[in-house]
Amino acid sequence: MELENQTRAISGFILLGFSDLSLQIQRFLFLLLLLIYILAMVGNLLVFVILTVDPVLHTPMYFFLRNLSFLEICFTTVTAPRTLVVLLAEDRSISFLGCALQMYFFFSLGSEECVLLGIMAYDRFVAICNPLRYSIVMSNKKCIHMAVGSWIMSVVFQFGQITFILSLPFCRSKLIHHFFCDGLTVLRLSCADIYVNDIIRLVASVIFLLIPFVVILSSYIYIISTVLRMHSKDGRSKAFSTCSSHLAVVILFFGTLMLAYFQQNLGSANERIVAFIYCFVNPMLNPMIYSLRSKEVKGALRKRLWEKMSLFRL
Repeated sequence: MELENQTRAISGFILLGFSDLSLQIQRFLFLLLLLIYILAMVGNLLVFVILTVDPVLHTPMYFFLRNLSFLEICFTTVTAPRTLVVLLAEDRSISFLGCALQMYFFFSLGSEECVLLGIMAYDRFVAICNPLRYSIVMSNKKCIHMAVGSWIMSVVFQFGQITFILSLPFCRSKLIHHFFCDGLTVLRLSCADIYVNDIIRLVASVIFLLIPFVVILSSYIYIISTVLRMHSKDGRSKAFSTCSSHLAVVILFFGTLMLAYFQQNLGSANERIVAFIYCFVNPMLNPMIYSLRSKEVKGALRKRLWEKMSLFRL
């Protein structure tokens, strides 16, 4: 009875965020995050619009990049606005339902991004290593099936994981030592046995982190070996430049996620630093690395801007 009363008493949580830092540092982090969030939103929205309106860019590669841009807009918005509030507001409380929804969307969108990056790496592998079969392997129908399938898998699996988390009694504390409702930090507040939740979390990490990461590394190993056999120096240089930038962003994203979800004892400060990178820095970098460096995208962007300027002149 006492346990039930304690559980019912916790109708919400308090996000401590960066409250252990000085007010000046918190204000600096607020301005930094606001800038990163604006850049991420503008960059991804710009890429999404260009890839949608220009028919020349309606190819499998840009289809997945369009999905990635839309995903990053949603993924960043799940955590950034609440974090901005936490950095400045005195009231840092979040309702139980709000916390649950934030966890669910964060897990679902994060899982989908991992799978999508794996699919994109496979797409580049087929395009470079087996170009004659590319139109068959990556047909429009198959691309849509892969995208829809990855979304369904992420949404359904994470719904199950969040359901297991929310079924636990929370009676230890209302204080979350993080700037958003992360699953692991919420689990620490439970006064029940979380062994089953740990197993589910491990399975999710293998499915959505480890397997896509192995697919990405394997794809790029084959891509690099193919590039090395190219006779054109310019071709090799361009391919290596593209591959290295893609790999750098992927390793940064997957590396920080694996550090967070395979290593449970990072400490509060390190957890927040790692989360800051995969929540905010990567969504800002992705449109610059994957799309805005592309000649086709830059050409389409210049074309649209020129059309707009011409209309204003008229």
